[in-house]
Amino acid sequence: MKNLSKTFLAATLAVSMVTAPYAMATKVLRIGHDNKADIMENPAHAFTGVFKNIVETASNGEIKVQVFPSNQLGSAKEHIQMVKDGQLQGTLSSVGALAGYYPRIGVLDVPFAFNNNAATYDVLDGPFGKALASDIESEIKDVRVLGFPDTGGFFSVTNSKRALTSLDDFKGLRIRTMTLPTHQKIIQSLGAQAYPLSWGEVYSSLQTGVIDGQMNPIPTVSFAKFNEVQKYLTLTNHLFAPYTFMINRDFFDGLSANEQKIVRDAVQIALSANRGLSRLIEASEDRGLEGLKKKMKVNSLTDEQRQKMRDVTQPTIKAYIKETHGKKGEELLNLFLKEVDSANQSAYLQ
Repeated sequence: MKNLSKTFLAATLAVSMVTAPYAMATKVLRIGHDNKADIMENPAHAFTGVFKNIVETASNGEIKVQVFPSNQLGSAKEHIQMVKDGQLQGTLSSVGALAGYYPRIGVLDVPFAFNNNAATYDVLDGPFGKALASDIESEIKDVRVLGFPDTGGFFSVTNSKRALTSLDDFKGLRIRTMTLPTHQKIIQSLGAQAYPLSWGEVYSSLQTGVIDGQMNPIPTVSFAKFNEVQKYLTLTNHLFAPYTFMINRDFFDGLSANEQKIVRDAVQIALSANRGLSRLIEASEDRGLEGLKKKMKVNSLTDEQRQKMRDVTQPTIKAYIKETHGKKGEELLNLFLKEVDSANQSAYLQ
């Protein structure tokens, strides 16, 4: 029944694309994503909700934005293909889904790179973010990349066995990762077994003991209710894996100059809302870290512990990127590291 519903929705979209020009002059921008439809609980849906409001208001209704959350139209990877084909006009893609079309997204996965969230925004909104967007567009030729929304902050690791304070603590644990090779190599370098699984399988696999743990940002741990099946939460803050907001190239290029400006401006406002909500959820007493502390055993890493983990993971990932992604990958990596270093040292980010 679920697949039938998705097929029906996709067919409806296809028909509406044909009939819309005859029915009305309004331009319709359809966005699909794989997150829950709660603008106050989910940073991704907050992004699309604010984007929709700004675009429709600023265009006086000449551009209508329709949002399809919770994988209504298919998987995250299918959303990308639909945007390429013009069946959807936009999507927020996770790094895991994007890697199937653009493997160099793994350049973001240098572990323990950032000092704080503000540094990530500085890097993704600056020269590196622009270079990354351009490179994605050169590989996925049917899209425009307009920004990198927050998935909820830095990744932490949860598990059902013990607090993680040393490399020895990771030994023997089966940790779920996305299918990204870089994510798997990070977990393996820490001494655990990487266990790639699709998002829909994570909760049940934790519940049944197929896997011992997983890694995700604090808001994800909270809204996915992993505290129900996990006892320990370690604030490793080892990865920042943003969404990529992309729009069908033909659709975007078909907008007037003023409409393109409206869309780009709306992205910037939506990014502020998305990132702000991520930080609010983290700080929330019921939905964030404080709430999780009441339900799980939470520990942070000392600077020394963090450095030891950095020392065993960073060389592995840097070498993998250079070996796998060639000259272009190395150029992006070098720019990434340069911009990260600059952002980490910026006075206003300390």
